[in-house]
Amino acid sequence: MIEMNSIVKRYGQQTVLSDVTFQVKEREIFGLLGPSGAGKTTIINILTNQLEADGGNHRIGAAAFEIGLVLDEDGLYVRLSCLENLNIFADIYAIPHTKSLEALERVGLTDAAKKPVNKLSRGMRQRLALARAILHSPKILFLDEPTSGLDPGTARGIHGLIKDMRDSGATIFLTTHNMDEAVKLCDRAALLHKGSIVEQGAPADICDRHHAMKTVPDLESVFIKLTGVELG
Repeated sequence: MIEMNSIVKRYGQQTVLSDVTFQVKEREIFGLLGPSGAGKTTIINILTNQLEADGGNHRIGAAAFEIGLVLDEDGLYVRLSCLENLNIFADIYAIPHTKSLEALERVGLTDAAKKPVNKLSRGMRQRLALARAILHSPKILFLDEPTSGLDPGTARGIHGLIKDMRDSGATIFLTTHNMDEAVKLCDRAALLHKGSIVEQGAPADICDRHHAMKTVPDLESVFIKLTGVELG
């Protein structure tokens, strides 16, 4: 469903991605793990044609209108209500406004439908951004650190929704620096360090290859072993 082959990206003299290669299968949750600055967001921007690579090639098996995005900058209209925000995108996708109400219900924001975005908590804004991303039932959903800075309860709710989307047929591409999140959610993962993938596969298989137990602390120890840095 998603492929990157030998991707290179440079900014001036600085190489930020080097020979990045991976494949994402249909209807799986694929995690791209790495610390801040590793190149995770750059990879999403290339895959969604917001940036042009300097080498290599990539492909995704969906048209632009079949893709959902949750990025660091949520781009919500802060003076409009939750429902009004979604209705704007419902109009863009030419789908009925009833889909906006359904999306709010899925993320637990029905009671906040008429609440302005500038009155929402960080967690509520993140859920609204996710509602907007799933409004049109996308084939591929890109999530750039979707639970960063959220409380555990809100994060668990988002994790449940991500799994529901996968079970409904969507392919999920998730970036995170949270090993616990990767172990709980991802069918397969790639470990990214300084713009290069140092390991990839199912989290349990990665641990097996490095003689580690299949737990969160040991998957993190594999990353530290390979890179010499911590993910936090």
